[in-house]
Amino acid sequence: MFKRIFGFLWLLWSAVIFISTMLIFWIPMWAVKFHPEPKRTDIFMRWIRRWMAVFLPLAGIRMTVTGREKYKSGENYIITCNHKSMMDVPLSSPGIPGANKTIAKMELVKVPLFGMIYRRGSVLVDRKSDASRKDAFNRMKQALELGMHMCIYPEGSRNKTDKPLNTFHDGAFRLALQTRKPVMPTVIFNTEKVLPSDKSFYFVPAKVSMHFLDPIYIKEDDTADSIKERVFEVMEKFILENKSKWT
Repeated sequence: MFKRIFGFLWLLWSAVIFISTMLIFWIPMWAVKFHPEPKRTDIFMRWIRRWMAVFLPLAGIRMTVTGREKYKSGENYIITCNHKSMMDVPLSSPGIPGANKTIAKMELVKVPLFGMIYRRGSVLVDRKSDASRKDAFNRMKQALELGMHMCIYPEGSRNKTDKPLNTFHDGAFRLALQTRKPVMPTVIFNTEKVLPSDKSFYFVPAKVSMHFLDPIYIKEDDTADSIKERVFEVMEKFILENKSKWT
């Protein structure tokens, strides 16, 4: 009972901090619309990093990032992250070096003020619409062509099981095959402790971490399935070997 009460009170505190800090940074994030891409997203992500650098510590989130040195100058990547919590995106977007977009669902666009931020950092998709999925795929290709990174959660929805990973969807790997962009497997630990999927009105401070693994380059004889299998194996192995160290 104490944990539930604490989680509810900390949620209220974190919500106040989230909204108040968002209002401080909202105008400069809105103003980036006057820049062309990819400069627009590059500047936008710098403001997101400043915002999260204020919000996360005040919310009790201590974040560690490893593997940033694996990003090579002049290259951009398709980043594939595991997905355990709604906290994954606020960590992955600012954690990825440089300009990047995240594939995201349409729903939060309607939230006042925050909807603009959500739209600016995302390639939006309505997964119930074939036309929307096709358009989102083309816009992800355009983002990559402009030199931005594209962050995708190949599990689709949050992994609410005890398995290291849920089955991957094909989209990220078809994108890699068509664009020949390398895939950067990425593992996030502990976000489910901060904002668990099985508890409502609950948020607690915790240590979280994000790990960029070795890029996987596309081979001449690759298929979407073969890329998917390699990425899945690398991420699953890292989770199994390092979970006890980072949780």
